[in-house]
Amino acid sequence: MASSSPDHDDASSVAGRLGAIRRRMTQACLAAGREPGDVILTAVTKTQPAEAIDAILAAGQRVFGENRVQEAQTRWTDRRVALANLELRLIGALQTNKAADAVALFDVIETLDRPRLAEALAAAAGKAGRTLRVLVQVNTGAEPQKAGVLPDEADALIAQARSLGLTVEGLMCIPPADEAPKAHFDLLRQIARRNGLAVLSMGMSGDYETAIRLGATHVRVGSALFGERNTPQTPSMD
Repeated sequence: MASSSPDHDDASSVAGRLGAIRRRMTQACLAAGREPGDVILTAVTKTQPAEAIDAILAAGQRVFGENRVQEAQTRWTDRRVALANLELRLIGALQTNKAADAVALFDVIETLDRPRLAEALAAAAGKAGRTLRVLVQVNTGAEPQKAGVLPDEADALIAQARSLGLTVEGLMCIPPADEAPKAHFDLLRQIARRNGLAVLSMGMSGDYETAIRLGATHVRVGSALFGERNTPQTPSMD
């Protein structure tokens, strides 16, 4: 039997995990009365070795989430040239001084969480001559250590981002690790509805089926695809 460590995974084991997760996603969609194609799997590839990335690409996965701009540049710049149908989504906190680099590499920024960042992204997108797709990250648990706009400030940030010319597609959240996610997913859906937003990036390796039941359009899965790693990393993005 293949080891569950991503450092020793071959293509078949990564493909097997990917297939199992896709089947569970399909079952969750059907149980919720939704079409399986309504939910997109974002594979979280932070810290993963090249072999694991190549294996999941070979298995057909094309939507990926990364936490850090510089790490993503190293991992994806050449692969983007070879594979035109990749979609890269930034799911980690973004500093304003990295806005231009993020705009150049990512298709979607999921972590817009403050007015200054909205301004920086709009300026970088304008300079690059592109329309930028973003999600507003909401700190549904009002946790001081986490990024994200507070729920009662989300409407204003959405309005500002729209006024700056950013394409606000939806919302993202990371529920507190020690709380049941349902109330947080419900809150995110409520904010999205009143702002006319269709995209909900919510649900990670441990709760993506619950998220699908509650309306997620994108789920972010890392450890369930690649196995746990010993490398220290921010635990809240996948």
